[in-house]
Amino acid sequence: MAARSQKNIWVAAGDGDLDRVRHLVEQESFSPNAPDAFTYTPMHAAASYGQLQVLEYLISRGGDVNVEDGDGDTPIYTVENVETARFLVDHGAVLDRQNSEGVSPIDHLQEEFSEVANYLQSIASPASAPTIEVLQQPSQREQDLASEQLTSALMSSVEDIMQRAEAEGRDPEEELRQIVSRTVLEGVVTGYAMSEPVEDDRGADINETPTKKPKTDDGLG
Repeated sequence: MAARSQKNIWVAAGDGDLDRVRHLVEQESFSPNAPDAFTYTPMHAAASYGQLQVLEYLISRGGDVNVEDGDGDTPIYTVENVETARFLVDHGAVLDRQNSEGVSPIDHLQEEFSEVANYLQSIASPASAPTIEVLQQPSQREQDLASEQLTSALMSSVEDIMQRAEAEGRDPEEELRQIVSRTVLEGVVTGYAMSEPVEDDRGADINETPTKKPKTDDGLG
């Protein structure tokens, strides 16, 4: 481990050495978003090791919670505990995104840090929610309108049958029974159609493993 006075900003951020980080930012003009030789930034380093005080300071000095490394990973990709994930989300970390390999933060963390991934999933945008089945419940007005239409059609048919039966001098009972039965069946079919479930096929494949970059004297790579 580098001596404290010789630590670069990436190692100091990962170590939680706030005094050293403060010195490098304020006295030596290092940026919280500056990439090391491996494109890791102080923001990534502090997030990876859960150094919340350092993260808070870096953000106050212009640190970007959505700064990308060379792989398109933002600091949220590097977290290993829910507390750090919550801190980044509360400060604007974007979850609905993909890195250069097309992998989201949730997918990236799922295998080794499933608790973190599950937390992020629970607050993610609807586009990344698991597949569910949603019942579309018709409104009372829609139900009343459908009932009125069926009743009106039935009355019109009954009136027509009665008039034709009278003109033809026959008993309309059987024909009336059939039209009533058909109307009841139509009512059942209509009610079923109005309450059919609509599948919501939102979801995401979860199959990636995160890689944590080790701290070195040359950076976090």
